[in-house]
Amino acid sequence: MRTLTQQLTQYAAYHRDRRNIATHCVGIPMIVLAVAVLSGRPAWLFAAFPVPLSPVWGLFVVAALYYLVLDVPLGLMMAVFLALCLACGQWLAEQSTLTWLAAGVGLFVGGWVIQFVGHMAYEHRKPAFVDDLVGLLIGPLFVLVEALFAFGWRPALREAIEAQVGPTRINPERAAAHHGR
Repeated sequence: MRTLTQQLTQYAAYHRDRRNIATHCVGIPMIVLAVAVLSGRPAWLFAAFPVPLSPVWGLFVVAALYYLVLDVPLGLMMAVFLALCLACGQWLAEQSTLTWLAAGVGLFVGGWVIQFVGHMAYEHRKPAFVDDLVGLLIGPLFVLVEALFAFGWRPALREAIEAQVGPTRINPERAAAHHGR
């Protein structure tokens, strides 16, 4: 299994434009929440559990364990994020079928559109998961790490990633081409 630094470096190689990263900071949480909503049905009540169990529990428990194996502090932060998505997703899944589907599909499609706009308009590169499906799991972690880097968290990790793939930027040539200059 690849290390945290290796996983983040591979993912970061596809995400060096700050505007694309910004689209991911919106789109990826929308997609994770959509998965929680859409996988929140069916739900079963068991006497041993205080909350209804649905397929999303299995997905999120496996994801949280994977994040914990990569890095305990990040894994704990991701587990909190996943728990919040699970709670919100379960609430939406308990609503009418129309509300459940509209919220789930709307978040899912909207999140992917935002991400693809980031890749097409700013990065001009395919998404990471096209070459490695693990990128679907690393994406949410990448968003969290990028947010933490903004606060000066783990500079050595950031430096290790940037040593391999370079710093984030706004590419002036692509920005000028995008604005018709």
